Amino acid sequence: MAAPRENLAINGNRLWDSLMEMAKIGPGIAGGNNRQTLTDEDAKGRELFRKWCEMAGCEMGVDSLGNMFAERKGTDPNALPVYVGSHLDTQPTGGKYDGVLGVLGGLEIMRTLNDFDIRTKHPIVVVNWTNEEGTRFAPAMLASGVFAGVHERQWAENRVDANGRRFGDELDRIGWRGDEEVGVRKMRAFFELHIEQGPILEAEGCDIGVVTHGQGLSWMQITVTGKDAHTGSTPMPMRRNAGLAMARILELVDEIALSNAPDAVGAAGHIDVYPNSRNVIPGKVVFTVDFRSPDKGVLHDMVKKMRRGARDICADMGCEVDFEIAGGFDPVEFDEGCVNAIRNAAERLGYSHRDIVSGAGHDACWINQVAPTAMIMCPCVDGLSHNEAEEITAEWATSGANVLFHAVLDTAKIIE
Repeated sequence: MAAPRENLAINGNRLWDSLMEMAKIGPGIAGGNNRQTLTDEDAKGRELFRKWCEMAGCEMGVDSLGNMFAERKGTDPNALPVYVGSHLDTQPTGGKYDGVLGVLGGLEIMRTLNDFDIRTKHPIVVVNWTNEEGTRFAPAMLASGVFAGVHERQWAENRVDANGRRFGDELDRIGWRGDEEVGVRKMRAFFELHIEQGPILEAEGCDIGVVTHGQGLSWMQITVTGKDAHTGSTPMPMRRNAGLAMARILELVDEIALSNAPDAVGAAGHIDVYPNSRNVIPGKVVFTVDFRSPDKGVLHDMVKKMRRGARDICADMGCEVDFEIAGGFDPVEFDEGCVNAIRNAAERLGYSHRDIVSGAGHDACWINQVAPTAMIMCPCVDGLSHNEAEEITAEWATSGANVLFHAVLDTAKIIE
């Protein structure tokens, strides 16, 4: 008699070993990773992933933006595949788990199916999406956005990095442009496993986050123009201090976000000050306000209040202000069926779990527009991510991958 399905489990040690092996490619300077998209390090990480997938008996496909698709055949050639995955690229000072856990957790599903000689009706495909981080080439989630029809392929290929290098040229340079048209694949469902990148699960001692929604995001680039002047000889009442105007706007951003707590957040991460000299009053500042909320109405209202308040602040200080939309997307509600598959898997396996809203953008947020989609989260130490000190435990990785495994099995249909 076959073992009960609840007894099926991924090999946690093998998954952890794979995470550590991938982390050797593009090591950071403080224990993390610097494997930015379309770099030589990215190419090496892709090659290792391809080797592992082929060793697991998967067939690798690559589209014209470098998205990688490793397929394990199902028994029904007409059945839509179940997709699972995330990304292998990192921040310049990134951790070893952000994105990578979702890709290698998907690979571990393939290996485990082979271990138990399990066949599924639907094919299963592990995907590595190109340029999720958006560090070299803005915006983030670039290739999955093209796949979902949010961006045009040619527009994506024309993105340039800080050194003027073009996305399409770098893709060709590292040899990872495929022949497949982007977005032609059809999915039965898509599941993404990811570290939380926040403190909630660890603080509550919870094994699994069942992601029901993704926060909407608004990036508004603000340029405040005042007047450069000597810091020592310009009387205080005669100053048009763009830096001070920015500070007051950022105080307003904080007040607006706090007034919509607990789910809404807001801050500025990108700030450029000109001329950025010790003894010159700033004549211009350029900064990007990042507002997020799972409620579309709240998100739009926060932006509206910030724009109105910023205009008033600058008018009072004799400064000019301009706004430019730098990016964003509406809140995401993940598919109820996929969410239930994750929740049911966690319950059957005996893991503590709670519903959670993703505060970060993920490839799943775009794929949700073209296929039933949901996400699984595992805790990370102190909620720290996008930092070389990012850390999880092997047990957390195993728990998340086991829930992923069973949610995918339920959706891909085991052949008894």
